[in-house]
Amino acid sequence: MKFDAVKWGGMLLIILALMTGSAWAAWEWQANTYGQQLTAKETAHQTERTNQANANAAQILAEQGKRLALEQWLAASDQSHYRALSDEKTKQTRPRDRLATADLRLSVQLYAAATGCDGMQATTSSGGVVHGAVRAQLEPAHAQRIFGITSHGDQGLIALRACQEYAGQVSATK
Repeated sequence: MKFDAVKWGGMLLIILALMTGSAWAAWEWQANTYGQQLTAKETAHQTERTNQANANAAQILAEQGKRLALEQWLAASDQSHYRALSDEKTKQTRPRDRLATADLRLSVQLYAAATGCDGMQATTSSGGVVHGAVRAQLEPAHAQRIFGITSHGDQGLIALRACQEYAGQVSATK
């Protein structure tokens, strides 16, 4: 009996060792397989993230290019608007200066009632033969105010034109 117990004990020990060895081998094989699967998934995920980052970077670069182009257009537009305003101010300064030095006089046409059916004036001047409309000169201060009003109007029209160009450009880029 002793021999049988030792024999069976040894066999049991061998079976137990074989089972432990096969469990360890299965564990290692399974860990290796899962490790490979996790590595493949991680690689695919990293590739997807890299592709997304590249797409985002390309989109950012495209938007920056659009912004740079718009900024350059705005700078050129501002420069042309400033040039137009300064040219208009220069054109308006000359007549205003001439009005101030009495080189230039503004006059307005007055309504004169006609006496006959031929449209002739009721009174004609004795110093000339011109039968034009009667004109009256404006005081220099009033002429200066008129030039100021027209100056503001011209500047407003230039600003309106610049706004319309800007709105047209911005709506065309969208």
